[in-house]
Amino acid sequence: MMVVGCSVRGGRVGWRAWLRWGWLALGWLATVAVAAEPAAPALTVQGWLERLHEATRQRAYSGTFVVTRGEDVVAARVVHVCDGQRQIERIESLNGPARVTWRLDDEVLTLWPQQQVGTRERRETLRLFPSPLKPTGLKVDEFYRAELRGRDRVAGFEAWVVEFVPRDAWRYGYRIWSELRSGLALKLQTLGAAQQVLEQMAYTELQLNAPMKLETLLRQMDDTRGWRVARPQLSKTTPQAQGWRIAPAVPGFQVIGCWQREAEPGRPRPPLQCVLSDGLASVSLFLGGGESAPATSRASGAVQVRAQRIGETAVVAVGEAPAPTLERLLAGVERLP
Repeated sequence: MMVVGCSVRGGRVGWRAWLRWGWLALGWLATVAVAAEPAAPALTVQGWLERLHEATRQRAYSGTFVVTRGEDVVAARVVHVCDGQRQIERIESLNGPARVTWRLDDEVLTLWPQQQVGTRERRETLRLFPSPLKPTGLKVDEFYRAELRGRDRVAGFEAWVVEFVPRDAWRYGYRIWSELRSGLALKLQTLGAAQQVLEQMAYTELQLNAPMKLETLLRQMDDTRGWRVARPQLSKTTPQAQGWRIAPAVPGFQVIGCWQREAEPGRPRPPLQCVLSDGLASVSLFLGGGESAPATSRASGAVQVRAQRIGETAVVAVGEAPAPTLERLLAGVERLP
């Protein structure tokens, strides 16, 4: 009878023994693989936000993402570099009018290549894709709860799927795909009251830890030779200093900043912009500006627009929040005597 095996220390091991050793080895490898898998995070909304933001602090990445808002689909190429202190991003639109947006911390440079013109300004409340607005002292967990929905793949990467469920009807929900190990947000959906997707941002292609240097992007951003770049000046102010009062009409929404743009010769005075946020959603109120406008309402995906007149002055609310939220915020605005 033939014996199938191989020599071990001068003896023979039968094929059944080798099969058993093979299964044991496979079992050991599977155990190692399972052990290497990160455990599902048990985090609050605040904890998830910190994970999302920490993912960008020491990482360079590039990719293509697509924004779907109603029937509108916009694609863009993004390059991001952070050295732990400064962040720089370059976002180039891939359809529609050519546009390149640079973001260095709170400085924003927007370029329109066809006209060779641009604007450079500072914005203190940036919402950098793909992370939600970073809360600054706002108690976001009082108004949302985090529910883990399992795992999924986006742009070739495994991700945890977490949903930020609103605790009341004043705000939308969010569903976020956070890369398994780095925590980077790969996909974000804004959800309506019936769980319908109002807006979606997602990477279709992504390279993590891309070989890029912050200094290289800084030089590219600073090279605007041949461009006409306007530098509109924004001054930080308060509603009261400009003759307005904004009451906290919606739970959780607080004024996190107000800015007044300098008037330009021959143009009406720009409106005062005040940004309110609950830590995730944000709404901008545009107050006055020397123009009167009829009340209006419209929507595009998750973005709602509502307007009213206070006397002869237009007040407009724009933001990613349900229409009743914007209407309630507008009701809390009044002119000081």
